[in-house]
Amino acid sequence: MCGITGWIDWHKDLTQYPSILENMTDTLAPRGPDASGTWITPRCALGHRRLSVMDPENGVQPMTRRAGDNTYSLVYNGELYNAPELKKELELCGHRFLTACDTEVLLVAFIEWGRACVDRFNGIFAFAVWDDEEQTLFAARDRLGVKPFFYSYTDGRLLFGSEPKAILAHPDFPAQISGEGLAEIFALGPARTPGHGVYKNMHELKPGHCMVLDANGIRIRAYWKLESKPHEDTVEATAGKVRELLEDTVQRQLASDVPVCTLLSGGLDSSALTSFASRHYHAQGLGTLHTYSIDYVDNDKHFKTSAFQPNADAPWIQRMTDYLGTVHHALEFDTPELVDSLKNVVYARDLPGMADVDGSLYLFCREIKKGATVAISGEAADEIFGGYPWFHRDDALNAQTFPWSLATPERIALLSPDFVDWVKPEQYVQERYRQALSEVPRLAGENRQQNRMREMSYLNITRFMPTLLDRKDRMSMAVGLEVRVPFCDHRLVEYVWNIPWEVKTAGDREKGILRKALKGSLPDDVLTRKKSPYPKTHNPNYLSAVRSWVLDILHDSSSPLLQFIDVAKIRALAEDDGSRFDLPWFGQLMTGPQLLAYLAQVDTWLRAYKVGIR
Repeated sequence: MCGITGWIDWHKDLTQYPSILENMTDTLAPRGPDASGTWITPRCALGHRRLSVMDPENGVQPMTRRAGDNTYSLVYNGELYNAPELKKELELCGHRFLTACDTEVLLVAFIEWGRACVDRFNGIFAFAVWDDEEQTLFAARDRLGVKPFFYSYTDGRLLFGSEPKAILAHPDFPAQISGEGLAEIFALGPARTPGHGVYKNMHELKPGHCMVLDANGIRIRAYWKLESKPHEDTVEATAGKVRELLEDTVQRQLASDVPVCTLLSGGLDSSALTSFASRHYHAQGLGTLHTYSIDYVDNDKHFKTSAFQPNADAPWIQRMTDYLGTVHHALEFDTPELVDSLKNVVYARDLPGMADVDGSLYLFCREIKKGATVAISGEAADEIFGGYPWFHRDDALNAQTFPWSLATPERIALLSPDFVDWVKPEQYVQERYRQALSEVPRLAGENRQQNRMREMSYLNITRFMPTLLDRKDRMSMAVGLEVRVPFCDHRLVEYVWNIPWEVKTAGDREKGILRKALKGSLPDDVLTRKKSPYPKTHNPNYLSAVRSWVLDILHDSSSPLLQFIDVAKIRALAEDDGSRFDLPWFGQLMTGPQLLAYLAQVDTWLRAYKVGIR
C-alpha cells in the first residue's frame, strides 16, 4: 500500500515547482513510511510514498518504462491479487519483468492492453499512468472503492491524491466548503455521497470508474457496475459457490513478503476469514497465524445489550483462538487515549468522521503495526449479505430514506435555524436518496419485496459500505498498516448481488447463505452467533470527557462550530446527566456521546484546516 499524488497543468512548466510536488508527496508519508519518490516533466508531476509489501527491494515509484519510442510513468496504491496470472499472460505476449512486484505487472498491463487493462484486474487499487507521447493521464479506482482517489480539475489543472491533504498542500487550492459540502457534513454525516469530496472543487473518483485527461479536458466513465441477472443455482450450489469464492479470495489476499495477521472479533465474518487463513498457513507450512482483537478498559463492567450489539466479543474470541490455535493479541484502550485520538483521526481523514469508532480503530491499527504490516479484515460482509438489523426491520424497510438516516429530523433540530434555511438538510438527504434509488439495476419479474431488498442492498453497497472502507483505509494507513478486505472481491460481490433474498436468508437467518457456506469451518455456536458490530466504549468516563470538551467549545465565542448549531439545545444535551442521551446521530450506531464527539471533531476540523465558508 502507498500514497500517490500528482499535478498535471497545461499552463505552467511544472519543472519550475519541484518543492510544491515534494510538499504534496510529504503529506502522505504515514501511508508510505518506507520510501519516497517524485517524477516531474513540464506537464506532469507525480509523487509517491511507499509501504513495502511485495518485493521490498524493488518496485520503487514513480515507476517509468519505455515501450518503443514512448515512455510511461506510473504511481499506484493497492494490490493486484491476480498478478501472478497476469504476469504469465504478459510474458507470453513477449514482455520481460525486472521485479517481482505487482507495480510492474500493472504498468506492463497498461502498456499491453491500454485502458482496458482495468477489466482484467482483481484487486484493490488507485493508480495514474502518464503517457508521455500522447500527453495524457489515465487514472482508475478499484470496483468497490477500497482504495481512495481524490481530485480537482479547474482551468486546465488537475491535482490528485490518495487523501485530500495532498491536494490541500498545493498553494493554489484553498480549504473551502460550500452549502452542499456542509450538508454532507451535517445531514449525511460519515455516509457521504459517492464522488463527493466535501471541499469545494474537490471530488472523489467513484468506485469502478476511470478517468482520461488530456489538453482537451477530462473524461470519466464507469468501467464496472453491478448488473442484475436471474439466479439459477440451487441453495446448495449457491452455498458451495460462496464458499469457493471466499476461500480463493482469502488465499490470494494472504500473499505478502511481510508479516500478515487477521482481525478477530469472534463474529461470523472475521472468524470465517481467520479460519480460512489459519488453515492455509498450516497447509503451506507458514507457521501459526497471529490474530488481534480490540476492547476497552472496564467495558465488561459497563456493557449494555442492544439490537446492534447483543453481546460482548471476548468469550467468542477465546472460543475461536482455542478452536484454531492462533497466537492471539488482545488489545485494550482506556478512555483518556481514546479521547486524545479524536483529534488525530480528523487529521487522518481531513474531515470529521465516526468519532470514537474512528479513534479506537486508529489506536488498534497503531498497535497491530508493531507486529505486522498486513491485516485481513471482515468489512463489507453485512452490506453484501444483508446482515444489518435494518435489513430486517419494517420501520427501516418502509422509510423513504436511507435506513441509517431515520433520525434526520431529530438531528436537524439541533442545528441553527438560519443554517437549516440555507442548506435545507432534510431536502438534501431526500434528493440524495432519490438519486441512489434511480441508479438501482432492476430485474424484471421481481415482486415488491424482492425489489425493495435489492434497493436496500444497493444502498448499503454503494453508500454505507464506502463509509466503512474509507474509515478502514484512513485509520490503518495513518499508521502504515495495510488492511485487506476479502469480502470486497468483485467476483463475490457480483455473485451474491443476484442471490434472491429468500436464499440469502436461508434457514430464516440473516446472512443464512453465508452461514450455510461456512458449515464445517466454524464451531456451530460461532456459526449461529447473532451479529455484533465493531465494539464501542461503554465507559461513562467517555461521556464525561466529551461533554466537558463540547461545553468548552460552547463557551468559546471564537469557535467556528457555533454558527451551525443551536447552541442552547447542544448545551442542554452536554449538561445532561446522560438520561436523555438516546438520540441517534448516525442511524442507530451513534448515540449521544458519539454525537457530542462528532461536533467536537467538526470544531477541530474547521479550526485546524482554516476552512473557509463559500
